[in-house]
Amino acid sequence: MSPIKSTEPPEKIILQTIDPREIADDGVRQTIEILLNVIEQLSSEVKKLKEENQRLQDENNQLKGEQGKPDIKANHPRGKNRNYSSEQERKTRKPHEKSSKNASIKIDREEILKYPPEKLPEDAQFKGYEEVIVQNIKLTTDNVLFYKEKYYSPSEGKTYLAELPSGYEGGFGPEIKALALDLYFGGNMSQSKLLEFFSELNISLSAGSLSNLLIKNQEDFHCEKSEVYEAGLASSPWQHLDQTTARVAGVNYTTNILCNPLYTAYFTTEKKDRLTVLKALQNEEELQFLLNPLTYDLLETFQLSSKIQESLVSLPQETVFSHLEFNALLDSHLPKLSPQQRTRLLEAAAISFYHQQSDWPVVQALVCDDAPQFKLLTAQLALCWIHEGRLYKKLNPVVVYHQKLLDEFLNSFWDYYRKLLAFRDDPSPELAEKLRSEFGEIFAPMRGGYEELEQRKRLTSAKIEELLLVLDHPELPLHNNPAELGARAMVQRRNISYSTQTSDGTRAWDTFMSLVATTRKLGISFFAYLCDRIMGTNNIESLATLIRNNPSLNLLGWSWQIQ
Repeated sequence: MSPIKSTEPPEKIILQTIDPREIADDGVRQTIEILLNVIEQLSSEVKKLKEENQRLQDENNQLKGEQGKPDIKANHPRGKNRNYSSEQERKTRKPHEKSSKNASIKIDREEILKYPPEKLPEDAQFKGYEEVIVQNIKLTTDNVLFYKEKYYSPSEGKTYLAELPSGYEGGFGPEIKALALDLYFGGNMSQSKLLEFFSELNISLSAGSLSNLLIKNQEDFHCEKSEVYEAGLASSPWQHLDQTTARVAGVNYTTNILCNPLYTAYFTTEKKDRLTVLKALQNEEELQFLLNPLTYDLLETFQLSSKIQESLVSLPQETVFSHLEFNALLDSHLPKLSPQQRTRLLEAAAISFYHQQSDWPVVQALVCDDAPQFKLLTAQLALCWIHEGRLYKKLNPVVVYHQKLLDEFLNSFWDYYRKLLAFRDDPSPELAEKLRSEFGEIFAPMRGGYEELEQRKRLTSAKIEELLLVLDHPELPLHNNPAELGARAMVQRRNISYSTQTSDGTRAWDTFMSLVATTRKLGISFFAYLCDRIMGTNNIESLATLIRNNPSLNLLGWSWQIQ
């Protein structure tokens, strides 16, 4: 039988078999290594040029009134699609323990089921009961016709009218209001589906009434969200931070997500820059500005010229300015500032004010990705290891030898990640020093290796302080998944309802998405919380109090407390 001929071109077959480590001659090996990297570089450039050429062809066809190439995703063979997730590599499989599903079920009523006596044999003996829990729910209307007593006083010329019970304002009772808010924000239903749901329950509710119910007159909830955020910031010296896109009245906005294990807070803003993030850290209060030594340290980091810094010395120092006042000061004393220089000056002065103000807790460390707008806001930065690993998984070498090098490196990368996880559970100075040394070995440059991988390793090595901050503060998470999951929740809300149309709607989204996530973290039913607040019973403590009294509070920042 003749061997099956490969359909691969000969040059590709050769590329799949080359391993420079097996070449004894140093000169030949180095030449092959260089050529393999040139092939990678040219392959990458050819791919980009093909994509650019297709884009230009599509644009040209569209200008002619024709259609471009349809955007149809290719069918990838099994295992060939690019998956940037690191779940399989970083997770350590744990044995599954099945818990009792009945342990947390609340029993509302009990009923004894009798066996028909006529079907029992004469010698049947009673042996007690066998318990079976069956869950059920009743969805029915509770429409009330209130007769409000009315009195009139001729002497005062005034009418006295009995008030409706708390929560019954606006023609709808508290349970309808709570259920609408719960299903919309907690259950991710659309307003149209909510209208269908209530219609099937014979609730007469118009689209306008539902919209008002969801976003209007929610000041008490906005206030509680603000209290939750303040308590959340004070609960730990570090905070997760991420951003995702948003749409408001057809315009692109940004939603900032700040959280830790006890709370989550959302802030939707017009911009995503450093000043906007700083404003979110202060609960969207108006920014204020200050010239002090920290301002000048930051200006050095921003590489603003010494001439500009010297001009600032003549301005009032240690004086708090509003945004309007500080801009007027810059206009009069430094009129020739470029837009970028002015922005850097505003950032430095705003950060300086943030660190000396006492109205809001100052975050010591942000756990986030490597976005430039997150840098320099806090004294320390802890970068996400999963986000860093994702950058390596995006490498797509065409040379088999380079694929092997990448696979070997990724194995080392995630082995090291698991060692950091173990360090968090049992930290020690000796182990911290050992892990610092091992970081240098893993990300050390390799001569003659896969050049794109080496470039990526050099970029990671430059972030050693941010990636290894956990060695100084073992309670820090190694990833930013909680904030990314918070962002995903807002993306799901956006996919269902697309966008908000007004500032009231945007604020309601931020507030109720914050309260949904926070109640769930605190182990509270969001529906029960809504009913409690709408009816004014206040049987559930304020969420801020629950955060401040949480048993895990002291564990979130213990290493900062002993410094």
